[in-house]
Amino acid sequence: MSTVFSGDEIAPFFGFIGAAAALVFSCMGAAYGTAKSGVGVASMGVMRPELVMKSIVPVVMAGVLGIYGLIIAVIISTGINPKSKPYYVFDGYAHLSSGLSCGLAGLSAGMAIGIVGDAGVRANAQQPKLFVGMILILIFAEALALYGLIVGIILSSRAGQSRAD
Repeated sequence: MSTVFSGDEIAPFFGFIGAAAALVFSCMGAAYGTAKSGVGVASMGVMRPELVMKSIVPVVMAGVLGIYGLIIAVIISTGINPKSKPYYVFDGYAHLSSGLSCGLAGLSAGMAIGIVGDAGVRANAQQPKLFVGMILILIFAEALALYGLIVGIILSSRAGQSRAD
């Protein structure tokens, strides 16, 4: 009894790594953005405690990044079921690239949100006219993670299309 190694036996490994990468990197971005923005909010709250609730926006926006990674991780993990239908190396690589695109975009967006949030809430405490500008910059930083989520969904949908079954 000889079995031929086709490479497809390791395909689920790449799929699961993609799911883990999406969640881990997105949560790292969310954690960094929350921590960095939170430091700015705490520092600003000493000077102007009445602005603390208004300045919590960057912390909330950073927290959303983890949800993006969770969405992709769930999409990927539900697509990995080699017992019900064949799961090829192409599918594993599609899921890996899906997870990495969403996760790394979430990480970079979290870093941007953290830096902008920290400086923005401190500046807003000194000059309230800067609030709208800070929010716009945060929206553009959040959009980077949204681009990663969209690309991740598209790449994940490519899995299962490698061969005609």
